[in-house]
Amino acid sequence: MYGDSVVFSFFLIFAGASVLATLSLYFRQPILIAYILLGGLLGPYGLSWIADTALLEDVSHVGIMFLLFLIGLDMQPTHLLSMLKQGSWVAIASSLIFATTGYAGAWIFGFSHIDCLIIGAATMFSSTIIGIKLLPTTVLHHKQTGEMVVGLLLLQDLIAIVLLIVVTATADFNSDASAIIYSLFGLPVLVAASLIIVRWILLPLITRFDRFHEYIFLLAIGWCLACAETASMVGLSAEIGAFIGGVSLASSPISQYIAINLKPIRDFFLVLFFFSIGAGFNINIIPDIWLSTILMSLLVMLVKPAAFGWLVRPLCRQQNTRWEVGFRLGQTSEFSILLAALAWSTGLISEAAAMLIQATAIVTFITSSYLVVWFFKSPIAIKDHLRHD
Repeated sequence: MYGDSVVFSFFLIFAGASVLATLSLYFRQPILIAYILLGGLLGPYGLSWIADTALLEDVSHVGIMFLLFLIGLDMQPTHLLSMLKQGSWVAIASSLIFATTGYAGAWIFGFSHIDCLIIGAATMFSSTIIGIKLLPTTVLHHKQTGEMVVGLLLLQDLIAIVLLIVVTATADFNSDASAIIYSLFGLPVLVAASLIIVRWILLPLITRFDRFHEYIFLLAIGWCLACAETASMVGLSAEIGAFIGGVSLASSPISQYIAINLKPIRDFFLVLFFFSIGAGFNINIIPDIWLSTILMSLLVMLVKPAAFGWLVRPLCRQQNTRWEVGFRLGQTSEFSILLAALAWSTGLISEAAAMLIQATAIVTFITSSYLVVWFFKSPIAIKDHLRHD
């Protein structure tokens, strides 16, 4: 009954988020935890006040698009290429380490070979949304910590996209390697087309009508969603398309104005994203996976900071910075949840394996966020001297 009204669902989500966020702040806890717990409380496996979360999940992914679009606005294309070139070997080496770790952990708990492969693959990635959301925009984005975190996350996202395409092709026997090749060729084409359109169409329009702020606002949203949709059409993720759209506009003097005005929209959709994570978790399966979830989460949160801290030594001389990068990337990813859902829906893995991936993601999201806001600079840091944005 409750879930039939979108307006009522929004009321429950944002009113409930306000209450739990208030409690989180009073008890000095990361505010992101409130959104995830609220999803579990109100979702289909809790009170079932919001029974159908499919629409909310679709809408919530818009928040990730805007998040990456805003990050792209803050990065010059030449600087980004240099950063990606330096960090590519770290992303590849760390992915291999984490995949092996995840496979070994799943094998110990008796999962099948295919389950172990997918669990290992899901362990490879860190959360783009957690890493960037907790990164102070004006303090660290142009310093080494921010550059390394964002660069590694973007490289992981590219690896994740290729992996999702492979899983889809594996599940569909009518597909072949041509889908992967099509997507890989689509990436440079999308980049080139975006730069051309910005140079010859968008920038002249912005220059001509820069006095009309509403027009700039609408143009920016339209451009973000157009790039996201185009990326989806060529086999890439909408999130990568949004990021490319942001980077293509980064050289414009208007980029920072756009970034400031889009932040409230981003935050609105991100609340829905974290709510949908909590709402999508089947608590009925907890008795079967609680031990493996705890141990897998511990394994992730011990191995990732140590591995990143060791791998980035040639790029970073300061030990404190190396450890900070490791802890900021010390969780699994929203791509892990997406990979689990895709593999389960196509019959590649068992429900227990899919729920283990999702439960590990939730536990590491919460724990990693807690560590970052307690010990490092972030917009929602617990300690006043660490709160920056």
